[in-house]
Amino acid sequence: MAVPLIWLIAALALAGAEALTGDLFLLMLSGGALAAAGSSALLDWPVWADGLVFLVVAVLLLVGVRPALRRRMNAGTGLPEPVRALEGKSALVLDRVARHAGQVKLDGEIWTARPYNENDVYEPGDHVTVVHIDGATAVVSKIA
Repeated sequence: MAVPLIWLIAALALAGAEALTGDLFLLMLSGGALAAAGSSALLDWPVWADGLVFLVVAVLLLVGVRPALRRRMNAGTGLPEPVRALEGKSALVLDRVARHAGQVKLDGEIWTARPYNENDVYEPGDHVTVVHIDGATAVVSKIA
């Protein structure tokens, strides 16, 4: 079997294993193996030189690219906070809120709503409190 093909199989195996971990470590090693496959196919170097290409490219990817990708992937963790801030706020019922339907005005916006207790029904004009947000639906309860 040709050496470039072995490096290519290793690159594909590492990329496939990365799909199971999601840590981006194996993906960087896969990039090194892909670079070794390319250098082996283009240049008639000995196998140890291909290994050196793998090592250098993999280390450069691990040190230079992986941290930036991880920061980019973790940057989205703060998005739900504004929605969580709506919990506990008062809302005005605009359209009858029952088990499967209803609308409330919350922070100047119209939200679909459902009652916290399935059997509760709130009529237009009632004031309710947002217990939590479930996707795009405000789960509400009567102000005591």
